[in-house]
Amino acid sequence: MNTSNQKTKYDRAQAKVSELKEFYNHLGTYLIFVCFFLILNFYTTGFFWAIFPIAGWGIGILSHAAKTFGWNPFFSKDWEKRKIDEYIRNEDFK
Repeated sequence: MNTSNQKTKYDRAQAKVSELKEFYNHLGTYLIFVCFFLILNFYTTGFFWAIFPIAGWGIGILSHAAKTFGWNPFFSKDWEKRKIDEYIRNEDFK
């Protein structure tokens, strides 16, 4: 039993590290492309078009960070636990 618990903890830790690695890779790629967009925008037009891909991708980065670090103001773990308990108490749910 103890070995199984250690294996489960190890698997969860490995999954979390993998998730963090994916996020940091995504963030690094984003920062490289932000620099590229800004340089390209500087040399092309007077209109600051680079803000659109930067902002759009930035929203994606924020979403990825929220998922990776467990930040969700609307559906927190506490909310999930309360809803699960509510459904367990009410056995007539579909």
